[in-house]
Amino acid sequence: MKVEKRKVHPVGTLQKTLRILELICDSPKGLRLKEISESTGFNKSTAYRFLVHLEQEGYLVRNGSQAYVLGFKFIEMAARGNWVEGLRSMAWPFLIELQRSVPETVNLAVLDLDSVLYVEVLESPHAFRLVSTPGMKRPLHCTGLGKVLLAFLPAADQERLLSAMTFERMTPRTITSPVRLRKELAQIRERGYALDDEEAVVGARCVAAPILDSRQHAIAALSVAAPVSRISRGQIPSFTRAVQGTAAAISGTITSRNSSKHRKA
Repeated sequence: MKVEKRKVHPVGTLQKTLRILELICDSPKGLRLKEISESTGFNKSTAYRFLVHLEQEGYLVRNGSQAYVLGFKFIEMAARGNWVEGLRSMAWPFLIELQRSVPETVNLAVLDLDSVLYVEVLESPHAFRLVSTPGMKRPLHCTGLGKVLLAFLPAADQERLLSAMTFERMTPRTITSPVRLRKELAQIRERGYALDDEEAVVGARCVAAPILDSRQHAIAALSVAAPVSRISRGQIPSFTRAVQGTAAAISGTITSRNSSKHRKA
């Protein structure tokens, strides 16, 4: 007996919502209401209704020029979803290669609400080493991973996290001032990497770099951590080059795969 396939018609509201989100996702600087209306063909009042709802739910935020960009809710969803498994699998060969060149503990992490979530850890072969475990969470303000994730967030999402942050002092070197942290985040964004200089654990130093999407927003972060005796101040530049190079390679792979998917679609 022949089974007739039912034709599935697109859901109008969902289709319009996804169309708006796809447009904004492909626009690094965001889009204004007029641009969204013109690109989608929706009249302004219709587009505005969708935008207001998405903004209220945290899926969109407006930047300084009042253009709509993707909001923090998407980062939260990515951190909790299966995307993390894909990230870990894709990044694995890069992490292995990094540890071969820098035989210290290598960490891969994402933002999970208001914390750093470790999703992969390659332990140093040294007997005396720093060890984290996958699934562990740590604060943003005192870790290299946390600071670099914050530095490369959209401004509105960064400010939302900073305004709700409790600055627990973990060591005498922990940053406990919002003003000081904001200043350091600006410096991190400019130079492209972050340091945890005995701010989370006395005697431990960490170099971290962001893994970026096509909009230059952090979707994950990579770090190398070791005792200060093995990452001396003079060695920081060489560690930084290795970590940044690996993070850039992972970022490039993610961007190229996403671009390939869009071309096929």
